[in-house]
Amino acid sequence: MRRAIYLTSPLHREGTIPLPMIDFRLTASALDYQGCDALMFTSKQAVESAEAIDPEWKRLPTIAIGAATARKIEALGGTVLYHPASFYGKALAKDVLERFRDRRVLYLRPRTVSFDSQDFLARAGYTLREQVIYETFCQEHPAEAKPKAGAIVIFTSPSTIHCFLERFGWDESYTAVVIGHATREHLPEGADYAVADTPLIDACLQTAKKIGNIPVSIHHNTK
Repeated sequence: MRRAIYLTSPLHREGTIPLPMIDFRLTASALDYQGCDALMFTSKQAVESAEAIDPEWKRLPTIAIGAATARKIEALGGTVLYHPASFYGKALAKDVLERFRDRRVLYLRPRTVSFDSQDFLARAGYTLREQVIYETFCQEHPAEAKPKAGAIVIFTSPSTIHCFLERFGWDESYTAVVIGHATREHLPEGADYAVADTPLIDACLQTAKKIGNIPVSIHHNTK
């Protein structure tokens, strides 16, 4: 019997049962570019939020985390100065120090972040300006929407995990597929999980499909 695959992202993918756990809302009505000559984005949602607030963000070059964010910037007409091979905030902050110390960077970010780039860079003597432009909130779901026993649940961010656990709790028969190691850290202790080869939803789906054909756990989260 094939295991059901649930996708907690707001995006949809064929072959999954949609269970979007998060949504987004803007928290700014204007972008404060004053004194800055480059922008930094760490998600596609941040790019889309900037576009909704002020399409003129594209007049400044950008630093992006990951290829997907870079593609979104370019698709909207922006210019990407750099995107690192690593998809993690600490690695990007280090790259800012090494490559863009002479730039005055504005980080357009969500209200909650998994890594404090501003604090990290401040300790290295670099001032990163930040502006919170959107926030994440949990979507409502009825109790009967809870995944069935044995389900594979794809999590694309720490927020999707937090909202899922808040609404449904965790069943030991589930297997989580997470988009990266930073997201994995938010799984409940003891959860079976697998980390996608690359931090993309499609890579998560490929991993989930492989697991669906193997009736054993891939890892065991002992934290």
